[in-house]
Amino acid sequence: MAVKDLFCTNGFKTTAGSKMLENFIPQYESTVTENLWKEGAILLGKLNCDEYAMGSSNETSYFGNVINPIAKDTVPGGSSGGSASALAADLTPATIGTDTGGSIRQPAAFCGVVGLKPTYGRCSRWGIVAFASSLDQAGPITRNVSDAALMLQVMSGYDPKDSTSSNKDVPNFYNDLGKSIKGIKIGIPEEYNSDGISSDILNAKDMTINFLKENGAEIIPVKLPLTKYSLPVYYIVAPAEASSNLARYDGVRYGARIDGNSLDEMYENTRNLGFGDEVKRRIMIGTYVLSSGYYDAYYLKAQKVRRLIKNEFTEIFKQVDYLVTPTTPTTAFKLGSTQDLLTMYLNDVFTVPASLAGIPGISLPIKLDKNKLPVGIQILGKDFDEQGLLNVAKVIESCASFKDTPNGAAS
Repeated sequence: MAVKDLFCTNGFKTTAGSKMLENFIPQYESTVTENLWKEGAILLGKLNCDEYAMGSSNETSYFGNVINPIAKDTVPGGSSGGSASALAADLTPATIGTDTGGSIRQPAAFCGVVGLKPTYGRCSRWGIVAFASSLDQAGPITRNVSDAALMLQVMSGYDPKDSTSSNKDVPNFYNDLGKSIKGIKIGIPEEYNSDGISSDILNAKDMTINFLKENGAEIIPVKLPLTKYSLPVYYIVAPAEASSNLARYDGVRYGARIDGNSLDEMYENTRNLGFGDEVKRRIMIGTYVLSSGYYDAYYLKAQKVRRLIKNEFTEIFKQVDYLVTPTTPTTAFKLGSTQDLLTMYLNDVFTVPASLAGIPGISLPIKLDKNKLPVGIQILGKDFDEQGLLNVAKVIESCASFKDTPNGAAS
């Protein structure tokens, strides 16, 4: 299988889509990929991604953009766009990505495949190039729910090299698939019907609700009023952590080095030429919100609101077992069409809340829209309840009967 170029692979280039790491060859293997190789998987190659996973369209990579094989004038989503695109094009039977604010689920929705973000801590982050350490989480991108369960089974587990890794037992996700969902409670948050959401996506959500009803699930409208604060919180917390993590790329120890007449000039030249515009933008935002006089006003306040968002999910899961929402407000958009950064950031509006709360989420394709582009629906669950999440997704998948052909053209 091919893997996102954010996972360190021993003896093979790992670039994170950046000029800064253009020639970086790790001498160690990420825990997640090591787990896969131990179970007999073979590395086909590395897959393009937004630079340091910063982007929602896979257009920020130093090595060029990725195209969506479903419709070649559209984006595959980001930042794991290379992973979703390669899978949809039948270049690899399964792959892995990382999800910081939706970077597995959004490209999965755009490319008509299944993308699972596990609970934060379920899969080790060791050996993954860091973006935002309290949000980054590895997960599988597959053709179907059964493959996602099998992949997660192998990827998961405690890792003493990762202090945020959970030591909870790993269920047999694959063997325990297929249980009845009769009697489970499914929440439908009213806040996930934002302005600008396409009618095709709303229709897919209604179809999904009907599938669940037909299989005995109880549908309950719920409210998550803090959802509207998720994007502002995310775009404070994530850049702040990125600013800290990317400080290591200074031209001294590894990666690109652009010489200058002084040490400071060497730092400036290296970071100016080594990073792309989006990465620089987020470093500057992150440095600003962490700076003296602004830390309390921005970063500290954002962390407090993040805790409230987490608490809101905890309370809502006392009323329902799972939540069903759209994955994205629209289907895949045209390459080069989103020049307005705010519009681009808004594409993560439905995926970011789960990332902030650390809960698991899965996106799976339901139908095609009027332009023959895949429409994804997202299911969210309690901490470490990936098994139940996969069971619900399996039922929906069976009802939707979404098919795709080997050349990547969905039908």
